[in-house]
Amino acid sequence: MVLAITAPKSDGSTMIKHALTGIKIAKLVSLLFIILLPSVSFAQNDNRSTIAPPRKLTAEQSKVAAANYQKYCSLCHGENREGHANDHAPSLRSKSLMESGVAHQILRPMSYGRKGTAMGGYLNEVGGPMTLAETWDLTYWLFEQSGVERLKFSTKPVMGDSKQGAVTYQQHCSSCHGEKGEGVTAPALTNQSALAHNTDEFIRHAIENGRQDTPMKAFKDTLSQHEINNVTAFLRSKSLGWKEERTILKELPTPEQYVINKNGQDPNFELQDGMYVSSSHLFAALQENKKMVLLDTRVPSVWQTAHIEGSIPFPYYADLDETVAGIPKDVQIIAYCSCPRAAADYTIKKLRKRGYTRTAVLWEGIFGWMNLGYPVMRGDIEGVSD
Repeated sequence: MVLAITAPKSDGSTMIKHALTGIKIAKLVSLLFIILLPSVSFAQNDNRSTIAPPRKLTAEQSKVAAANYQKYCSLCHGENREGHANDHAPSLRSKSLMESGVAHQILRPMSYGRKGTAMGGYLNEVGGPMTLAETWDLTYWLFEQSGVERLKFSTKPVMGDSKQGAVTYQQHCSSCHGEKGEGVTAPALTNQSALAHNTDEFIRHAIENGRQDTPMKAFKDTLSQHEINNVTAFLRSKSLGWKEERTILKELPTPEQYVINKNGQDPNFELQDGMYVSSSHLFAALQENKKMVLLDTRVPSVWQTAHIEGSIPFPYYADLDETVAGIPKDVQIIAYCSCPRAAADYTIKKLRKRGYTRTAVLWEGIFGWMNLGYPVMRGDIEGVSD
């Protein structure tokens, strides 16, 4: 059966009135759509679908992961994962971070580090202390501890005006993240590894929702959706094409190599606050062939990448009963790290309790040392020749 619907007859003026009314309604609908579009976009973001939780750890795996966190991560990220314990390390319990969902966004920097930042790689294949299974378990443990549901993010690029985003970025972000995104009191947003492994939606979600319990506030009530898209596009425009580089691991120094310039004279450092020596004074002492021991207190993976010549890997988390063997107490010891002093401070304080009184910390850290133009020994990269 066919149902026919017929319109009532009307004269021409009535038809014109109906047409004009229809045009007005259409304009009104269009106007309302434009006005409400930002709120519709927010609603879509707030109602993302969730993805399945990571695999459940066994009681033993969870115990080991918790111990590894305290041993390797708590110095900078805090005992309770709160972040900003040292060197403005990010919170690892922030809801907006942990609900971002993809395990690799935690696993990748933990395993391989973030080049150019204080975050070194903790996977044994790059010189770190943990196995691949241990890094995975620690990643899953962090998700479990957060207690949040993981959200499903789009992998499509966020469309925005990068030039306008640059203006907004300088107004709202640069004071903490740096004018070039290099990081000042907050993470480096233009780090090439981070940009390569984080989607636009991951970046956008962080801007919108902030990082809870940290100085990073939510901007969804400060910036429009359009402005947030622009900032996301600006940060993405800084991605220069990341290529993974693997350092060829070298043999670690033996105890016979610990003391630099064994026949040299002792340096006569005037320590700031009874603890710190400047890069200029340390460099001068090295140029004068003074006798000393240099301790690189970072995770050894970054010693493999770059270190001050003559230094030995002496990671902050190491068992002193094992690591102090071969280090004499009557020689000046200088420790350094990249955060810029947290790991070195921690190590020297432990050594002083053991009776090592001739100890000091490099004030600027290795990044400060390099920024001042002082030399470092760099590791060889797989597939790259001089």
